[in-house]
Amino acid sequence: MTNDRYRRFARLAFIATLPLAGLASAAAAQEGANGKSFKDDFDTLDTRVWFVSDGWNNGGHQNCTWSKKQVKTVDGILELTFEEKKVKERNFACGEVQTRKRFGYGTYEARIKAADGSGLNSAFFTYIGPADKKPHDEIDFEVLGKNTAKVQINQYVSAKGGNEFLADVPGGANQGFNDYAFVWEKNRIRYYVNGELVHEVTDPAKIPVNAQKIFFSLWGTDTLTDWMGTFSYKEPTKLLVDRVAFTAAGDECQFAESVACQLERAQSE
Repeated sequence: MTNDRYRRFARLAFIATLPLAGLASAAAAQEGANGKSFKDDFDTLDTRVWFVSDGWNNGGHQNCTWSKKQVKTVDGILELTFEEKKVKERNFACGEVQTRKRFGYGTYEARIKAADGSGLNSAFFTYIGPADKKPHDEIDFEVLGKNTAKVQINQYVSAKGGNEFLADVPGGANQGFNDYAFVWEKNRIRYYVNGELVHEVTDPAKIPVNAQKIFFSLWGTDTLTDWMGTFSYKEPTKLLVDRVAFTAAGDECQFAESVACQLERAQSE
């Protein structure tokens, strides 16, 4: 079974376990995006903005249970912790948050330090799917613990992936904070690492169309060794998020170092 099929099954398992109270009503694709431009420096975890995953896992391949106890903010940093702690049927606990609102075309940015450890996945991505009465669309940045010198980029369109691209993260994604951004437009997606363009997608068949929620997650596997590496747990580890921002197409950028600011300046020159 391919990695993309594993991911698809994982998402389907995830949406099947979401509380009904968290499901949004159906909305038109981009017209249904109800999230506005924002920046969150995580001085606190605003649960009006963020839904914290708690009490389930995404399927047999995931060796941890999502737990709200693995999610907190400390000194302006969002911490998602992976550690050995039995929660339900899993021997490890892990953390995930997702926005309650959906976002459309624009610039998505996060400043992140990835976790340590083979078999772990530190992810910043957007996603929507059948639980919200939409096809499975997704745009990903994923640091795989087996090789933290790279970040994997990918898109899913109506549950079809297979668009993986590996970009360099100078100095290592787990050694310090790095800036990850993508600019999602109707006709292209541009991916940036530390302000530098590293990948561009222009094939319409590979560009999602449905407004999506923003996610951060840290999870592990015992089975997806070809993709994520052999699981090797030594001690608790954390995905750290210093900042996240979304700038809707046409809006002013949200902070001075933003990729959206760079693009605004380039257009005005």
